[in-house]
Amino acid sequence: MTDHDPIREAELLCTRRQLFGRAALGVGTAALAGMLAPDLQAAADPIAGLHHDAKAKRVIYLFMSGGPSHHDLWDYKPKMRDFFGKDLPEHVRDGQRITGMTSNQKTLPVCPSKYKFTKQENNADGIWVSELLPYTATVAKELCVIHSVFTEAINHDPAVTYIQTGSQVPGRPSLGSWLSYGLGRMNDNLPGYVVMHAKSAHAEQSLFARLWGTGFLPSDHQGVLLRSDGDAVLYLNNPRGVTRDDRRAQLDTLAVMNQAHHDQFGDPEILARIKQHEMAYRMQSSVPELMDLSRETEETFQLYGEDARTPGTFAACCLNARRLAERGVRNIQIFHRGWDAHGNLAGEHESQCKDVDQGCAALITDLKQRGMLDDTLVVWGGEFGRTAYCQGKLTKENYGRDHHPRCFTVWMAGGGVRPGITYGQTDDFGYNIAHPDGTPMKPIPNKDSWTPGTMHIHDLNATILHQLGIDHRKLTYRYQGRDFRLTDIHGHVVNDILT
Repeated sequence: MTDHDPIREAELLCTRRQLFGRAALGVGTAALAGMLAPDLQAAADPIAGLHHDAKAKRVIYLFMSGGPSHHDLWDYKPKMRDFFGKDLPEHVRDGQRITGMTSNQKTLPVCPSKYKFTKQENNADGIWVSELLPYTATVAKELCVIHSVFTEAINHDPAVTYIQTGSQVPGRPSLGSWLSYGLGRMNDNLPGYVVMHAKSAHAEQSLFARLWGTGFLPSDHQGVLLRSDGDAVLYLNNPRGVTRDDRRAQLDTLAVMNQAHHDQFGDPEILARIKQHEMAYRMQSSVPELMDLSRETEETFQLYGEDARTPGTFAACCLNARRLAERGVRNIQIFHRGWDAHGNLAGEHESQCKDVDQGCAALITDLKQRGMLDDTLVVWGGEFGRTAYCQGKLTKENYGRDHHPRCFTVWMAGGGVRPGITYGQTDDFGYNIAHPDGTPMKPIPNKDSWTPGTMHIHDLNATILHQLGIDHRKLTYRYQGRDFRLTDIHGHVVNDILT
C-alpha cells in the first residue's frame, strides 16, 4: 500500500464538473493576468494603481448608519415654520415614492426643525450648522458641505448596500475593497482596509460584513474589523501553549501545502489565503501597539474628549483612525448606528450628535495640526436623509421623520476638496434638489446623466476615487464575463468641489 497522499485523494474524489471548473479557472487566471492593465496587475505596489496624480493618500469615512436628518443638522429651512402642521403641498412631493410607514397617513404635516442654526461665516454664502453640532461648527471652515446628494434606495439595507458597494443587490465589493485592490497597502504590518463600529445608545439596525466585504475581488482586500471589547481582532492571539516560533513554523508548513494546492488547481483564492495568514502573523505585533493609547498626550484626550478614553466610543474610534492613518492604513471606516429617527427624533438625534460631534471636530483638527489633512480625505454622511414631513404625532418639541432619498447632506474635508463651501441646494422644504434660484429641479435628477449642482451617490464614490488617483471608469474587475466597477456604468467626478 502506498503512503497516504491527500492531494491524490482529492483528485480521485473530484467530480467531472469540478474537474472542468478547475481547469477553466487555471486558464482563466492566466488569461485574466494578460488582460488586466499593467498598472492594476501590480496592485501590491502602493502607487501602482494611480491613473493620475492623487490629492489624497487615504480616506477616513465616518458613516452615520440609519439616515441622519439634514433638516435638523445642516440644511436650514426657516420658511418651513410658516407651514408648521400643514399638509405638505402636493406640488412639492409631485407623486414621488414614500415608504409604507407613512403612505397610509391621512396627511403629511410639514415639520420644521426645532433647533437653532448658526451661520458660520467662511465665505460669501456661509455654512449653516445646527446647535446640535457645536464642536463641528468650529471646524466648518474646513468642510465642503454638499446638500444635493441623492439615491434611488428608500429602505435601509438596500440603501446602505448601494452607497457602500455601488449596487442595491448584495454581493459587490465595497469601496474600501476596491481601493485596496487598486492601490495596495502602504504598511505591510497592517491591513489596507480597517473598519470600526462605534458604540451607540440607539444601535437598532444590524451591519453586515458584506458592507466591508470583497464580493468577487480576492479576499485579502476584505476590511478587517477592529473590535472594542476583548481582542481587537478575533483569533489574533495564539492559543495557550503556542509560542510565536510555533506559529511561524505552522504558517511555513501551511504555506507549502497551500502553494502545492495552488500549483495543482490554480485557484487564486489560495494565494489570497496565504497572504491573509501572513498578515495575521504580522498583526500579532502591530495591532496591540496600535490599540495602546497610553502614549497619547493629555492635550490629545482634551481635544477628543473624555469619551476617547473608553474603547469603542466614537471619539476613541476617531482617535484610532488618526493613529491608523499615521501608520499607513489607506482605508479607514467608522460606522455609527442609530440615526433612524421615525418617532423620538429629539431624544435620539441629541444623543447621537453628542456621541459624534466632538470626535468629528477633533479628528479634523488633529489631522490639520499634524499636517495630514491635506492628503487625508474625510467623508461624513449616511445612506439617505429624513423627510420634511412628520411621521406619526407632531409637536413643536418632538417629532419623527421618515426616510428621504431625494436629497440629503454629506460633508467632506481635506484631501483636495475645497474648504469652507456649500455645494448644491434644496427647495424651501428640503424635499427636492433645487436650482440656484430655489425652484425644484424638473425633471428630477437621475443617475444616468449628471446635472450641475447635484451629486448622486455614484458621483460621490467617483469623486472619492478620483482624489486618491483613480479613474472610476478604469478600475474594473472581470467577473462572469463582465467588467465590473464600483460605479457600475454611471458616475461623474464633481470637479466643482475640488481644488
